[in-house]
Amino acid sequence: MLEKRIAITLLSCTLLTGGCSFSADSLWPSLSSPSSKSVKQINKKITIRPSTEEKVNQSLANLSGGLKPPKLGATNFKVKAPKGGKPTGTLVGNKISTLRDDLKRLQASIDIENNDLQAVRLKSNSNSKTYHDRVAVMRSKLQLGTTPGNPMMVEAWNAAQEQLEKVNDDIGEMNSLSSRVAADASMSAYLLDATRASFGISGAVDEDHQQLEVLEDEVSQTVVLIERLLTELSDDIRRQSNYVANERNQLNTLALAIKNGEFFGPSLASTAYNVSSVKPPNVTSSKTGLNRGRPLVIIRFNQPNVNYEQALYTAVNKVLQNQPNATFDLVAVSSVNGGTAKAALNANETRRNAQNVLRSLVDMGLPPGRVSLSATSSSSGNEVRLYLR
Repeated sequence: MLEKRIAITLLSCTLLTGGCSFSADSLWPSLSSPSSKSVKQINKKITIRPSTEEKVNQSLANLSGGLKPPKLGATNFKVKAPKGGKPTGTLVGNKISTLRDDLKRLQASIDIENNDLQAVRLKSNSNSKTYHDRVAVMRSKLQLGTTPGNPMMVEAWNAAQEQLEKVNDDIGEMNSLSSRVAADASMSAYLLDATRASFGISGAVDEDHQQLEVLEDEVSQTVVLIERLLTELSDDIRRQSNYVANERNQLNTLALAIKNGEFFGPSLASTAYNVSSVKPPNVTSSKTGLNRGRPLVIIRFNQPNVNYEQALYTAVNKVLQNQPNATFDLVAVSSVNGGTAKAALNANETRRNAQNVLRSLVDMGLPPGRVSLSATSSSSGNEVRLYLR
């Protein structure tokens, strides 16, 4: 009996010890076997798809990245002071001293203009970045959705508009600076001509001509520096002017988006062809409104507050992506049912609706010269149709 109990006890310890050993092996893989199955499972790459919020943020980042302010020039225009010369006591020597003093005054003026240029560039970059950040925040909120006419969004829009005006004021300072640099460019051209003409003055000694050669080289370098400064400043003005003009259209589109509480997309002006190279469309007859083929958009005003802006924007933007110089016909179609008096009321109401649609297109950034407005009648209900010309 005692032998049986000892045997059972030994068997139980063996089973318990085996269970502990099995548990340890399954929980802790062998460190000496890097090719084991458990290690392969740990090193296996697992792809995690981005969440919906991450996708939205990524699209917003791509959207705001294409709207960054233009990069301004970064050249620091430093002049090299002219070398001094010994007075020769001749008439030409006195002329050289006068020209050298004129060059020093010119270079001092250039130093001031260069400092002003660096300051206005710094300020313009700062104002543009602040504006860009504010617009990006508004687009982000509109992309995620907000209430129509949100007062906080309206306040943010007003702040962005004020910031854009600061950028525009910076352009005014650049234009003023450009006028000053242009005046110095004229002065430098005069100095160069006067220096070269001094070689022909009689009564000069060899030292005078040596100093004239040095002075001519210094004036020529100053002329080149001023030309570079003026060219780079003109490029800055052009870039910033185009940027401000484009952002005014973007703000108009944002204003419409804030009004509706949703973001349509970038201004149509950013994809539309330059309106100056497109002939203004002729207003079509009121009887040819239906002879244009299939309309791009049909807006039926059979209920109050028809929400049509998003569909309208999508259709026009798609056309402009393929045909940047496209023009459109906007036709007010009024119903003739209900007698003469009712038909007249329908015509007036439909014209007002068409004008509202045209205003929406302009707010989206489409140049007014791209759209012709006409009217016609039909047996169907009151509606506004947009055709591709």
